[in-house]
Amino acid sequence: IFRDPRWGRGQETYGEDPFLTAEMGVAFIGGLQGDDPKYVKVMACAKHFAVHSGPEAERHRFNVAPSDRDLYETYLPAFEAAVCQGHVGSVMGAYNSVYGKPAYANPFLLQELLRRQWGFDGFVVSDGGAIYDIWAPHKYAATPEEAAADAVKAGCNLCSPGSDYDVLVHAVQRCLISEVEIDDAVGRALAARFRLGLFDPPSVVPWSKITLAQNDTPEHQALALKVAQESLVLLKNEGVLPLNRATLKRIAVIGTNANSVTMLLGNYSGTPSKPVTILDGIKAVAGDRKSTRLNSS
Repeated sequence: IFRDPRWGRGQETYGEDPFLTAEMGVAFIGGLQGDDPKYVKVMACAKHFAVHSGPEAERHRFNVAPSDRDLYETYLPAFEAAVCQGHVGSVMGAYNSVYGKPAYANPFLLQELLRRQWGFDGFVVSDGGAIYDIWAPHKYAATPEEAAADAVKAGCNLCSPGSDYDVLVHAVQRCLISEVEIDDAVGRALAARFRLGLFDPPSVVPWSKITLAQNDTPEHQALALKVAQESLVLLKNEGVLPLNRATLKRIAVIGTNANSVTMLLGNYSGTPSKPVTILDGIKAVAGDRKSTRLNSS
């Protein structure tokens, strides 16, 4: 949930509204996972659970203690909807601590809320390096072995990167965790792979018929354009628009971002096949008349 406009990663969220975030999340999960009763198309992951909204520089060590009302009315509704309505296959925790316990070693979040109250039956995966945070920045555990054991017992089934869970062998030898508890975590991860059809012949998995030829098709491009057009939020027009082509002589497009493809993409993006910068878009609409000079500086 985007609570502070100074948070640099707010652009990765769906905004500040818990209801809108929940609605968009459920729809996104449905699109990713598909509607086959047996097989999942792509395993969706809801993140970051929970109360993750900055400050970015302190995210690996800070503790949050929201009021009950803020927790249940602001930070949890979208996750609850993702689990109960969207049936999301996986959940990724947050780097921060919640009520004094790191999110990945927090039974209240991963057991009481996620599994007992909401009935989550998927797997929980850590963000990159988050298990390390349990014993280093947070200082919640004294050793890597204790941190890994605490996370698995709390309900974190997979680790990213996996090397942070390599110490579980030593944790078992030190009686910090049992093999049965590790088996439970492994079982949840394997169940996800079965739901994806990875152990079945491709001929019986409907999603295996999707090929690269169905990526970036004209139909998908048209749909993406429609979504973009219908999701725009415009400022109030008080007679300025539309511009009068008869009297228009110059259009000034200010700032290097106007002609930057990178600026369009955001974080963790793919590579678009036909990117259109702001400058390119204005040129396309304004035309190529000699009296119109379009440059970005």
